Order: sequence, then structure tokens, then C-alpha cells
Amino acid sequence: MAGKEDAFPQAAQQIELSKLSLQQLTQLKQQLDQEVQVFQDKSRTLKMVQTKFQDSDNCLDKITSDSEGKTIMVPLTGSMYVPGKIANGKSVIIDIGTGYFVQKDINGAKDYFKRKVSVVEEHIEKVMQLSMEKNELSKVVGQKIQLKLQAQLGNLQQQSQQQEAAKS
Repeated sequence: MAGKEDAFPQAAQQIELSKLSLQQLTQLKQQLDQEVQVFQDKSRTLKMVQTKFQDSDNCLDKITSDSEGKTIMVPLTGSMYVPGKIANGKSVIIDIGTGYFVQKDINGAKDYFKRKVSVVEEHIEKVMQLSMEKNELSKVVGQKIQLKLQAQLGNLQQQSQQQEAAKS
């Protein structure tokens, strides 16, 4: 059986930046900048998901056994509601994803949402860490590009001076 190292090649390949051409460095920087953007978008999406779980948890605070029979507005869409009555103030039906729903008591539902918030928070932290690493690497590549451009400019100036000296 193959070891873990064989199954998954090293994710982070080391690249000697000084050996890359200006065009390769530019392409690498563009790729890194795109990855940073993807991570930032993913982070925003995860924060929205986290907020939805927190909102669901907060709504559970309003449901008590005294709530039975009270009229509430039930959302059908983001902007359309219908009146409804709370049939059971001791349990709720929660969406656990991909079209599956589970009936849980209030404390069980609160626990579920708290766990989901925690899991999403961990994912946000990982994505933000990756984003920061890619951003730092992008800065380093940007600095290498500047150094190469300065070196090329220096070479052009030196060639120009040599050509003028040869004409004189």
C-alpha cells in the first residue's frame, strides 16, 4: 500500500523566483492575486453562512413552551410571508442540508447551530490564513518583478551609454 506521501504529492512546491523570467513572474503574480480574490470571496460566503446559523440560533430564544398557539409570520421566500401558528413550542424542524430536515428539541437545535457556527468559524480562519499566505507571496513576487525591471532598465542604460561612448 502506498504511503500518504505517495498518494498526495507535496502541495506547496518550492519555486526559485530568481530563475523565473519576467513574464513567468508576472503570470505567477496574476495567479496568486486571483487565488487571493477567490479566498476572500470564499471567506465572505462563509461569513454569510455563519450569520445565518447565528440568526437561527438567536430565533430559538424566542420559542418557548408558552409560544404554542401564538401567531407568527412564516417566510416562504426572502420577501414573502404567510401567517402561521406555533404548533409545538418544545421542538423545531431544522434544515440540515441537501433537502434533509430533522426534528429536534430547542436545546438540541441550539446545540446544532452552535456547532455549525464553530465549524464555519474554523473554515473562515483556515481560508483567511491561506489568503494571507498567498498575499504575502504575491508581495514577494511583486518585489522580484520590480528588481528584475530595475535590472533590465540598468542594463538598457548601460548599453545606451556604451553605444554613445562608441560613437564619440
